[in-house]
Amino acid sequence: MNSVLVDGESLTTRDVIAVSRNHGFVEITRKAREKVKESRRALEEFIEKKRVVYGVTTGFGAFGNVIIPSERIKELQYNLIRSHAAGVGKPLDRDTTRALMLLRANTLAKGNSGIKLATLETLVQMINKGVHPLIPEKGSVSASGDLAPLSHMTLVMMGEGEAEFEGKEMNGKQAMKKAGITPVRLDFKEGLALNNGTQMVTALGVLAIHDTERLIKTAEIAASLSLEALSGISDAFDEKIHNVRPHPGQIETAKNIRSLTNGSRIIKSSQEVINEARKSKMRRPQDPYSLRCVPQVLGATRDAAAYARGIIETEINSATDNPLIFAEDGECLSGGNFHGQPISIAMDLLAIAVTTVGNMSERRIARLVDENLSHGLPPFLIHSEVERGIHSGFMSVQYTAAALASENKTMAHPASVDSIPTSANFEDFVSMGSIAARKAAKILANSEYILAIELLCAAQGVEFRGSEKLGQGTRVAYSLIREKVPTLKKDRVMSMDIEEVRKLIRSGQLVEAVERALIHKKS
Repeated sequence: MNSVLVDGESLTTRDVIAVSRNHGFVEITRKAREKVKESRRALEEFIEKKRVVYGVTTGFGAFGNVIIPSERIKELQYNLIRSHAAGVGKPLDRDTTRALMLLRANTLAKGNSGIKLATLETLVQMINKGVHPLIPEKGSVSASGDLAPLSHMTLVMMGEGEAEFEGKEMNGKQAMKKAGITPVRLDFKEGLALNNGTQMVTALGVLAIHDTERLIKTAEIAASLSLEALSGISDAFDEKIHNVRPHPGQIETAKNIRSLTNGSRIIKSSQEVINEARKSKMRRPQDPYSLRCVPQVLGATRDAAAYARGIIETEINSATDNPLIFAEDGECLSGGNFHGQPISIAMDLLAIAVTTVGNMSERRIARLVDENLSHGLPPFLIHSEVERGIHSGFMSVQYTAAALASENKTMAHPASVDSIPTSANFEDFVSMGSIAARKAAKILANSEYILAIELLCAAQGVEFRGSEKLGQGTRVAYSLIREKVPTLKKDRVMSMDIEEVRKLIRSGQLVEAVERALIHKKS
């Protein structure tokens, strides 16, 4: 794997995934090193000229009008980190912590923070050697940046706090020593440069975007398999329908459903349904919305994810601390780039969109297990008539899906519309971005479970139609599910089956297997 380069300008979401989840190696570019040095020199000149610089020669927040004696400027930076390390709750997972550290390194490499190059190098060393600060997940309002989380990160850089190294938790000093890294000695502005920014909410955002895009593809696979299990109608996915309402996501989802079900001998056109009705009981020539409107609903989620991705891609290469140094202009300006509102709104939108994915999936699950709605499938997908009543089949998994969908709805209320003033009302409007991002991550996890349940039910359902009649993409999905989970012929513990399919979703194995098969067919 090639090194991931940080320069403050060109980091991608793929780079963040490579470092956070695959432990890619990080390097600072030569150009970035020069920018960092230049920024530091400019800040030192400001101090020599006795200019008043917020957070350097003054206190913070409501104490910004307090001038700090020159002999106590360095002490101020240590006190900032220790006082703001006030997070609570369980630590962030390792992936999020590594993403947060990389993103902070990247924004410092942009050359607007006035930090010493050696301090930035220490942070990069920690990423590469696997020193992971234990950062409590709660306590940030994501307005003057993610102050508490980034302060807990910085504590370990200072040889304080708590960290995880080589799978063991220990104090920060011990972790740095074992890794062979010398703790930093904070100089003026450096505490503020390290803890003032949106890196926690953005780290959560990058991972959420990556996982949402995989989730949408999984939902398209699940919906396609359910369409066949429910002997659905193909008309709703005709490209002519979507071209006259040309939302990009809608067009893409409809195209994917057509590709996944291409070659199916189960789904039919509405005209075929009408023709068949002459021989049997009349069936409506349209499917319910949970099938017919999949392109419109999942397509809207695609478009919401695309918006959120755009916000995150801008944010990961942005300078988000305060004040900012503009060395070429000889200026040090205070502003509000630390405010998390752009990411907060994006994460709330993502949470709402993903909640919708789970809601619609649960409705298809309910149809699959209900003999009155499933067009001939047995009640609760139980194979043997003799065993019905003795065995409950897929009855209870719909309860689980309903519970998860309901829980998602309670978390989908936007955090970004809330604000509680902080710092004696000086910071009088905050974003609550970390809450929005953490909720989005929880909703994602719940929705993966809902889709796992739908895939299990749909795989069982298509067996009553003839799994050999499946489309080119759904056939691959069905086979992969059956490699992990056998057909349900009598009751067993279902939670283990759900976990197995959820692993296929979370690992990306399901999506990758289906995409490989479809690409092979095209070639």
